[in-house]
Amino acid sequence: MKKVELKGIITPIITPMNEDETVNTAELRNQVNRQIDAGVHGLFAFGTNGEGYILNGAEKQMVLETVIEEAAGRVPVYAGTGCISTKETIEQCKMAQAAGADVLSVITPSFAAASQEELYQHYKAIAVAVDMPIVLYNIPARTGNALAPATVERLAQIENIIGAKDSSGSFTNILSYLDAGKKADGNFSMLSGNDQLIIWTLTAGGVGGIAGCANVYPHTMASIYDLFAEGKIEEAKAANSSIASFRACFQYGNPNTIVKTAVSLLGYNVGKCRAPFNQVPEAGIEALKKVLKENADKGMH
Repeated sequence: MKKVELKGIITPIITPMNEDETVNTAELRNQVNRQIDAGVHGLFAFGTNGEGYILNGAEKQMVLETVIEEAAGRVPVYAGTGCISTKETIEQCKMAQAAGADVLSVITPSFAAASQEELYQHYKAIAVAVDMPIVLYNIPARTGNALAPATVERLAQIENIIGAKDSSGSFTNILSYLDAGKKADGNFSMLSGNDQLIIWTLTAGGVGGIAGCANVYPHTMASIYDLFAEGKIEEAKAANSSIASFRACFQYGNPNTIVKTAVSLLGYNVGKCRAPFNQVPEAGIEALKKVLKENADKGMH
């Protein structure tokens, strides 16, 4: 199995699209280099911000292969391989392994309600099927299924399940997962999926975050981890707090639609999110323009 240290700020890189909604691989390469040049510590292909929920299997493979090729080993590449069924998830995991991904991020199944035992058996079967590091991905507001801390404790005992990303928005849940990892064998890393909780996750013993806002502010987001690692805790807290005005714009639409729109407003040819998740009202556009200018004037990038 690949040995990959989970750490830092990992960008769930957006998937640029042309006007006809095909994937714009040239701009995807540009975004890969923009992110790495800004100092992020990893890239996560077709996560929530990468619209993995709306890409087909062939598109996911193309996106992943493009990101891996362009990253060229400079940072680890994570692949969002979770699907609703165990069978399709394993197929996607094997695709990602063949493509050369470093880590698998496996979201919980969605739509149909799953018991904790069903979730445990789902992840266990995936772990047996692929010899790769796996990060659990908990985002119950989107999937309808939450991984209980007790289930995380059981899963953390499986050798290649090496960590979890929690996007529940609950710091209490992050702390519960951290405790679950320690009870298992201690060899379990915690990543915040909520950008505002990254510094607090780090201070509690976590290792970083998968940060959608890094698509807009890669340098600022990467600095949260870098400053923390240097012992500059107050500066790291300030960097984390600096994204609050941008996150306030999430009131105008789906957060990943807002993020992609913001990157487009910065002048990058990333296109819109795939329909129907592509609408931002004029008030939202104006708010974004205002916030982007204010933050640029502060030196955020």
